[in-house]
Amino acid sequence: MQYFTEQAPSHHEVLEKIRRKYGERAKILTHRTVRLGGFMGMFSKEGVEMTGYIAQETPSKQKARVQEEKQKILDSVKGDKTLQKVLEEVQSLKQQFESYTPPKVQEDHSVFSEVTEVLSQNEFSFHFIQNLLERLRQELSYEQLNDTEYVLSQVLEWIGECVPVKETYREGKPRILILVGPTGVGKTTTIAKLAAIHSLGSKGERSKDVRIITIDNYRIGAKQQIRTYAEILQVPFTSVESFQDLQNQIALDQDADLVLIDTIGKSPKDYMNLAKMREILDGCGGKAEIHLAVSATTKVSDLKEIMQQFEPFNYEAVVLTKLDETMRIGNLISVLNERGKQLSYVADGQRVPEDIQRATRIRMLKTLEGFPIHVDRLKQKFGEVDHSEEDGTDGNDAVTPAEQEQLYRVGKEMTKTKRGEK
Repeated sequence: MQYFTEQAPSHHEVLEKIRRKYGERAKILTHRTVRLGGFMGMFSKEGVEMTGYIAQETPSKQKARVQEEKQKILDSVKGDKTLQKVLEEVQSLKQQFESYTPPKVQEDHSVFSEVTEVLSQNEFSFHFIQNLLERLRQELSYEQLNDTEYVLSQVLEWIGECVPVKETYREGKPRILILVGPTGVGKTTTIAKLAAIHSLGSKGERSKDVRIITIDNYRIGAKQQIRTYAEILQVPFTSVESFQDLQNQIALDQDADLVLIDTIGKSPKDYMNLAKMREILDGCGGKAEIHLAVSATTKVSDLKEIMQQFEPFNYEAVVLTKLDETMRIGNLISVLNERGKQLSYVADGQRVPEDIQRATRIRMLKTLEGFPIHVDRLKQKFGEVDHSEEDGTDGNDAVTPAEQEQLYRVGKEMTKTKRGEK
């Protein structure tokens, strides 16, 4: 079955466009309001997007169409001496019709409806679902489709193949990591978590010399909160306000292993202030890696807009926050796959530094509902460690009781700071 997506400035225009391109067999499935045109997200206009499919012709309809074509040809050549040639063409059409065999359609199999329902419940996008269904049609036999658990397991693995996970990180001193994103996604807390796991040597990370810089001098209490985190961790902290200030501070931090930069939370529609923030961050030079923080609770349309509006920052990966607040992450997987962006870290709680880990396909797949999860099979498939089952060591050096006590103490103090407790 052929699917289509078309856009136009108005409902009437998109319908006309569909009729012109696909004819009367075009069937509409969904429609929604989108933003069209513009430059870097600005000056775009509201439009309409419709998705649908081309209905297959039944043999009776195909026969009627062939007869209609024959009659048109005969009417057009009445009295013409080339009638014989036309009749030969008609005969060719007749032979094509007689040899026509309706394609074997598997859509009637009940498993397609079950898979669609499970994917929809996990809020995967329409296009993502259609791509998986098409792969089912092409790669699984009718006998395999009869085994629902096998089909769902196979679909789960295919989803895993579509999760773009960041597997390599920059080396050298200092590694500069900038976290950007809209207001309210938890950037400051995520910076604190990253500072903790890297400075204390947990979550598989070795102990490093970490520095924290913030350019958020606007939100009430924001600078004080990140400063408190830094004091608990005994990590040097600096606040800067300009390109030159940041450039000078980066020069002073050249001997550090990791420099974490907390930024101002801005609406993706606040173009002017986003541009100003980008100018300040240029003080880091070209070696900084920029990660975009987004909340797992964000709907598909908003995710697309956020990722598009922060594109001028040239972010190379996405940090997923608030995973503990939703069980529906198909939206994020769909958009990441569509835009080709990698997932670097996953944060799934308020505890600092426990509730953060490097992203893995297994971690994301275990969050999905309605699928049979065979962790050992997924480990073998993707060659990954299930970080959610780790004990906090890197697999080489065990955490000593004294180090474990330090982790517990620091984590408890930082979590209290996050909650605003004394």
